[in-house]
Amino acid sequence: MAESVRSLPKEILDLVDVREWDMRTREGIQRFNELGARSLPSIAIDGELVFEAIIPRQEVLAEEIRRRAGAKPPESGGQG
Repeated sequence: MAESVRSLPKEILDLVDVREWDMRTREGIQRFNELGARSLPSIAIDGELVFEAIIPRQEVLAEEIRRRAGAKPPESGGQG
């Protein structure tokens, strides 16, 4: 899961502060419970659980981050 986030395009990574919690630690378990997560893998954005028990496709994750950041999607390069 963390690798799918880290491998996002730089333009998306510039919009986020990535934090990973180890579920083998007290802090990780506490954060998991605070988010109301019930299963792994899970991704929260701005403290809200967005993806649970799924690793979203890169395009889906990038679009959700853009949407929440208020950023425009990149131009497709084609003529409309």
